[in-house]
Amino acid sequence: MSPSGAGLPADATADDASGAPVTVVAPRLRELRGHAGLTLEAAAHAAGLSPAHLSRLETGRRQPSLPMLLALARTYGTTVSELLGETPPDRDAVIRAADAERRRAGGWTYLQAGAAGRGMQALRLDIPHGSQGDVVRVHPGEEWLYVLRGRLWLRLGDAEHVLRPGDSAHFDSLTPHRLDAPDPDGAEALFVHTLLQSPTAALCIGDGARGAERGHGRGGRA
Repeated sequence: MSPSGAGLPADATADDASGAPVTVVAPRLRELRGHAGLTLEAAAHAAGLSPAHLSRLETGRRQPSLPMLLALARTYGTTVSELLGETPPDRDAVIRAADAERRRAGGWTYLQAGAAGRGMQALRLDIPHGSQGDVVRVHPGEEWLYVLRGRLWLRLGDAEHVLRPGDSAHFDSLTPHRLDAPDPDGAEALFVHTLLQSPTAALCIGDGARGAERGHGRGGRA
């Protein structure tokens, strides 16, 4: 979530992106390619990568993006969870409304909408008017938002958007972004975030105290 990530180059290493080396993905990529009986060149071609890029992924010098992981999972006939080295726990695929974990942070309410320990985190957000609207966030990963109720104001880089029910946004979260509910009744939205480069503690949730910039002017809103 550090603002310094805003200038992260395309060839940043895993250490640069997440603060910790990739200790699972690289060896899993090598292992799965071996099991598939593919040369580096053949696997790279099938996944739409260059052999040099795949080599850097397999040695941990690059961290794969979500599209790369999806392409490699298809190439090796596996899942992104397996590429990430996740051990599937005994858990249900369905989360019942009555069992969903609810928590509050920074004035927002977060309702669990997906299982823990996955390559993505899915939440249902209740965003009151005027809460966290001055927090600018920058952190590795991707975010997807879908407005369920009310209006949601999104500043994404230098652009400003007002999202209404049924509207959605999908963006690279290294782009500085802010969220606010401009109406007194607040807003409700679905929120999905990739965890490939960010530990759970660095998600775009909560008070935004870690690595967030505060106090920037909002500019006009529709």
